[in-house]
Amino acid sequence: MERREEQPGAAGAGAAPALDFTVENVEKALHQLYYDPNIENKNLAQKWLMQAQVSPQAWHFSWQLLQPNKVPEIQYFGASALHIKISRYWSDIPTDQYESLKAQLFTQLTRFASGSKIVLTRLCVALASLALSMMPDAWPCAVADMVRLFQAEDSPVDGQGRCLALLELLTVLPEEFQTSRLPQYRKSLVRASLAVECGAVFPLLEQLLQQPSSPSCVRQKVLKCFSSWVQLEVPLQDCEALIQAAFAALQDSELFDSSVEAIVNAISQPDAQRYVNTLLKLIPLVLGLQDQLRQAVQNGDMETSHGICRIAVALGENHSRALLDQVEHWQSFLALVNMIMFCTGIPGHFPVNETTSSLTLTFWYTLQDDILSFEAEKQAVYQQVYRPVYFQLVDVLLHKAQFPSDEEYGFWSSDEKEQFRIYRVDISDTLMYVYEMLGAELLSNLYDKLGRLLTSSEEPYSWQHTEALLYGFQSIAETIDVNYSDVVPGLIGLIPRISISNVQLADTVMFTIGALSEWLADHPVMINSVLPLVLHALGNPELSISSVSTLKKICRECKYDLPPYAANIVAVSQDVLMKQIHKTSQCMWLMQALGFLLSALQVEEILKNLHSLISPYIQQLEKLAEEIPNPSNKLAIVHILGLLSNLFTTLDVSHHEDDHEGSELRKLPVPQGPNPVVVVLQQVFQLIQKVLSKWLNDAQVVEAVCAIFEKSVKTLLDDFAPMVPQLCEMLGRMYSTIPQASALDLTRQLVHIFAHEPAHFPPIEALFLLVTSVTLTLFQQGPRDHPDIVDSFMQLLAQLNRVSSSVSVEVDNPTSSFSAPLPQLAQSSTETRERLIPKGGSWAGLGGGEGRGW
Repeated sequence: MERREEQPGAAGAGAAPALDFTVENVEKALHQLYYDPNIENKNLAQKWLMQAQVSPQAWHFSWQLLQPNKVPEIQYFGASALHIKISRYWSDIPTDQYESLKAQLFTQLTRFASGSKIVLTRLCVALASLALSMMPDAWPCAVADMVRLFQAEDSPVDGQGRCLALLELLTVLPEEFQTSRLPQYRKSLVRASLAVECGAVFPLLEQLLQQPSSPSCVRQKVLKCFSSWVQLEVPLQDCEALIQAAFAALQDSELFDSSVEAIVNAISQPDAQRYVNTLLKLIPLVLGLQDQLRQAVQNGDMETSHGICRIAVALGENHSRALLDQVEHWQSFLALVNMIMFCTGIPGHFPVNETTSSLTLTFWYTLQDDILSFEAEKQAVYQQVYRPVYFQLVDVLLHKAQFPSDEEYGFWSSDEKEQFRIYRVDISDTLMYVYEMLGAELLSNLYDKLGRLLTSSEEPYSWQHTEALLYGFQSIAETIDVNYSDVVPGLIGLIPRISISNVQLADTVMFTIGALSEWLADHPVMINSVLPLVLHALGNPELSISSVSTLKKICRECKYDLPPYAANIVAVSQDVLMKQIHKTSQCMWLMQALGFLLSALQVEEILKNLHSLISPYIQQLEKLAEEIPNPSNKLAIVHILGLLSNLFTTLDVSHHEDDHEGSELRKLPVPQGPNPVVVVLQQVFQLIQKVLSKWLNDAQVVEAVCAIFEKSVKTLLDDFAPMVPQLCEMLGRMYSTIPQASALDLTRQLVHIFAHEPAHFPPIEALFLLVTSVTLTLFQQGPRDHPDIVDSFMQLLAQLNRVSSSVSVEVDNPTSSFSAPLPQLAQSSTETRERLIPKGGSWAGLGGGEGRGW
């Protein structure tokens, strides 16, 4: 494109040079955009055309690009440029040119009514934007004028063409309003004006939709136009005739989708609940669709069943409270509820054979909430009516949650399996919620069905049915306190009788046991009924997540009752760990489970089991520490360090967690002497230092080392004290050699736990001063290069200030024996921050240098 000398542009045209935005150059750029194979040329053309659209010249070339001899791509660009100029630069247009611009747009619309549809739509959007900018003062009856002008008999365009063009214009008008950039005060005025103007639109739409002679294309446009207008929150009573016509149009397969969209949008208006009489008139219309729904289900017509379900759910979900309030109409609303129940239980497996049932789940939440929100007397009446409905819902949901046959499931894609998993989670949430209405009777109902299924010889055994019933139990037990349920003992007794020959069933058995772990803690005599199942499942890699997570829950909740089983649990766990049956994350969970388990043993037993459990890993780590660093070694080292840190996360012989939670669990006496974790850490400390010496420049290994001590400090608290001096010394050497954020995070934990203890203050103070000095040196060369260290160091300073504040009263108290130099250390941290960030300064002033070369 050629350049010419800059010319002054209109306001809003931008400060860029006024390029030669002529018709010829625009056409050349469009040809380049559409047909040039070079992507760089396309990008340049697109950028130039975007400048052209907002330039003052766009007012001139847009009309020329709309000439009949131009191709649709060029005409489309011209129409789009007009829309952009009108919508974004309206203030540039003199008021005395409004009418001529309006007339020109009407002329172009009339001409394109029988031309390119994409160009027609863009011109409609441009005229709609003009109308919104002029309403209500400059063009008070805009919509009525549009209808009148397009109905003029002297137009050269045939009637159907004019009708379709008018409907397109009326459809885009509300859509343009929703996305317009009008100021808020103007938007309110225009919305009010449009609400009045719908009086000129709806009679036309009714006439066109109800006329038998109206072509299908016109009726479809009418439905889309109606759907667009109701989103302006038009009063529902004003839409009655159109909604009824839309229901009638549902029988026409070509109009079905548009009719559904229009009805759902009309029903779902937030303001619609005010018009109860209209809502009551809609219930028979929805119920009248039941035959069409059943026919669609029988024929496997998922689109039709999906659409009808959307309508039923829209009415029920949005207006259940308003309709429940109409007590005299309770039977018709109950019929609507039963229709939605049919949609919930629609035959087939989601998402393969049906996609409709998931639409209904939110309705059941809403209905229950509304029932339970009534005053006691009214609630009791509705409870009597709807409790049987919700029991039926439970049966339907558990049936829908059933897996297909193994053969059929094998043909499902991974995406379908994942959608089915999410669908089952939604069902689980719904069942948990329904328990609020049905209470303990729901658990009894599930238990009775499971008992009959497992003991009856009359019906063929179905693992899918068994799994679904257990899934229902699990869904409730995971979030509801079932400790006082009288059916749980029977369920625990039934579980060993289940014939487990399927992975999905085995998974659910595991998760169900895990969900009942708190109940097992209160009834330890039953642990032996299910623990063998869990230990057996540990050896199956397909049950990795369910078996390990369940064992972890049992070890956490029942640890004081597990010593008789400890040897067996440790042996089985050690075996599966050494065989590498589980993935890394499950190995970490398993170590946490063993930490909980060992916490309840005598110190001698803990040390004995620890020796047996971790000796193979220590030996492997010693071997790895001798080898030359390589990626394979690194993965093995990080894995072993992760196992140790997760074990120490939960191995708490002093039961700090129990104290913190205020539990009344049976506790063992606090052991005397060194903590077993400290004993182990002291034994492996030199080995860890040796590993660090070779991997100090690898952040992942350093982080894994720090995690061992950080998690131990958090768990052991004061019991970690014997390790403080040597750990502070190691951290200082680490950070002095290669500063890393994980070392600062561990330092912060030491400050948090031990800064109140005078005996431990000297090594912590020395460590703090050392890391401060190293960090300042590092930052002088540019903190931008070390954002993780910046963040961790600032958190360390903040932690020190919090600790200082918490003991300031004690330090200032002359009767206190506290003599730690904490205020001096806090003052040191304040001075450090002032050196890093001068008053009125920022981090930006410290940047720009290269990072320190270690």
